[in-house]
Amino acid sequence: METKKDVIIIGGGLAGLTAAIHLSKKGLKVILIEKSEYPRHKVCGEYISNEVLPYLVWLDLDILKSNSVQISTFKFTTQNGKIARTKLPLGGFGISRYRLDNILYEKALSNGCIVLKETVTDISFKNDEFSVSTPNQIIHSKLVLGAFGKRSNIDQFLARDFITKKSPWLAVKAHYSGNVPNDQVALHNFKGGYCGISKVENDIINICYLADYATFKKYKNIEEYQKNVLYKNKQLKSVFENSTLLFDKPLTISQISFEKKLPVENHILMIGDTAGLIHPMCGNGMAMAIHSAKIASELVLEYYSGTIITRSLLEKQYTIQWKKHFGKRIIMGRLLARALTNKTITNIFVSVVASMPALLSQIIKQTHGKPITVKWQ
Repeated sequence: METKKDVIIIGGGLAGLTAAIHLSKKGLKVILIEKSEYPRHKVCGEYISNEVLPYLVWLDLDILKSNSVQISTFKFTTQNGKIARTKLPLGGFGISRYRLDNILYEKALSNGCIVLKETVTDISFKNDEFSVSTPNQIIHSKLVLGAFGKRSNIDQFLARDFITKKSPWLAVKAHYSGNVPNDQVALHNFKGGYCGISKVENDIINICYLADYATFKKYKNIEEYQKNVLYKNKQLKSVFENSTLLFDKPLTISQISFEKKLPVENHILMIGDTAGLIHPMCGNGMAMAIHSAKIASELVLEYYSGTIITRSLLEKQYTIQWKKHFGKRIIMGRLLARALTNKTITNIFVSVVASMPALLSQIIKQTHGKPITVKWQ
């Protein structure tokens, strides 16, 4: 079977679903291809900066009424017990990907977007048109948005540069019951990684950490690794020992790459983590994914309205906008991550910002954006 649509979106995470809602809201015929079912849990910090709230409201999504948790403070701890705290410049909210992705999915469906639960097996571009193949059909479109996440088989057959490089990072996430502050997102340093802790809906604690694989593989399982490595940070040890795991077992994802990615490859506009990944210690990947969907959607609408007259101009404009909004933030994230993997630098850093909370707040601002506005009313 062959189908033709205005836009094909590959991947149904935050960026893909948000773009699907935006474009279908403005009348384009959109098909989104996602291999997984909804709702589903994903490895994610599950904290979102309030910078995206005006955009979500414009999309007719009142996320704050979905029992999300308001977060206004930030806490950073080191393995040797140093602690720094500050108010978050914009604040944010905690909501699980299980709930948020499902809200977005249902909204996309109600907007008339077709969600195809299949796996993409091939993408080709010929005569100014894409052909996207799945096991059961071929879909044609002038435009494709790539929202297939941090690492995918699609990256391999597109021969993206980063996919050939091994990454030393893996991530672990699980939900717990226990007692941590409702209004706080905490980042705890341990040897070879960082652990983020914050509340989501229904009084659930989300614990998600990034770990160095070389250290991780020395232990026979996650529980042993946590007790021998994460527990060296007494703040982390206290949280784990006073919390109860709600999952059957933690979720893991490996080969997380922070290598540079291009926002446009093979004429595909990449959005979310597919275009670039900010270090989790900066805590703003979810907001960036949503914002990138907005940028791409607005330009796609300009392309179809004739304001942007060529594909090359569309691709150029998206690259410019991506770098403008996210380039410095990603660089800052890499620099902070590199510096704070050094124990001595980390201890000095936390000692300084502990006595100067305003400085820590300014550093956070460098990895977050301003409240975003919408061009297409």
